[in-house]
Amino acid sequence: MVLKRIMPCLLYDGSALVKTVRFKNPAYIGDPVNAIKIYNEKEVDELVLLDIRASVERRPPLFDPIREFASECFMPFTYGGGVKSLDDFARLYRGGVEKVVVNTLAFTRPDVVREAVKEYGSSSVVGSVDYRKGLFRGNGVYSASGQSLKRSLIDHCRFLADDLGVGELLLYSVDRDGTWQGFDLPTIREIANAVSIPVIASGGAGNVNDVRQVFETTAANAAALGSMAVYQKQGMGVLINFPRREEVITDEFVAGSRVRNAA
Repeated sequence: MVLKRIMPCLLYDGSALVKTVRFKNPAYIGDPVNAIKIYNEKEVDELVLLDIRASVERRPPLFDPIREFASECFMPFTYGGGVKSLDDFARLYRGGVEKVVVNTLAFTRPDVVREAVKEYGSSSVVGSVDYRKGLFRGNGVYSASGQSLKRSLIDHCRFLADDLGVGELLLYSVDRDGTWQGFDLPTIREIANAVSIPVIASGGAGNVNDVRQVFETTAANAAALGSMAVYQKQGMGVLINFPRREEVITDEFVAGSRVRNAA
């Protein structure tokens, strides 16, 4: 069975961790280094940090803080935000980042993404896909800066996987972000079945059962947790938090996966 990964997805505004609801109204969470130290103790599989202000402010990654964050991580560290050039990729990897997330860059300079994949390998580049439902049609795709892409969600995911060659997709539901309403299972199922690369489901997880469901009912390879990873519970205060692996990946799920894989 392919290992199912569970990871915190932290949002960074250039100075502190924040948490949004449907990508709006960022609320202060705390210091990134303190959070990373707690996740080290909890032995999470990976950690994702997204600078949500970099593309909006048209600035590059903040390399010095990122280097500090990476040095504190005992787990694989993935970073996204403000990446514009092959040199940005190089500086991030030298600073200890294992995977670089691209979003806006795939809209504006897809050739740079192709070059990064060729130079550093597909496993080092993650394509982030922010999507939300439109009023009159299906899911629409948006860059980190809010630009709409005139391409369907499934076509954009295939473009990232097949044309640009990224190694993973971070599928992020804008409508579910920060809502605690559960993952968008139908869309995750559709995309995970349409591409040949791992899919990380993100947006909406509210409890352990939501995480179980995404693994048991879709082909997603990983689940990224936002609110669940930084709050005690819905409507309660900040508490750097994370479910134990055995709470999510039960013996029954492992046994069932072996049966399905053998069939």
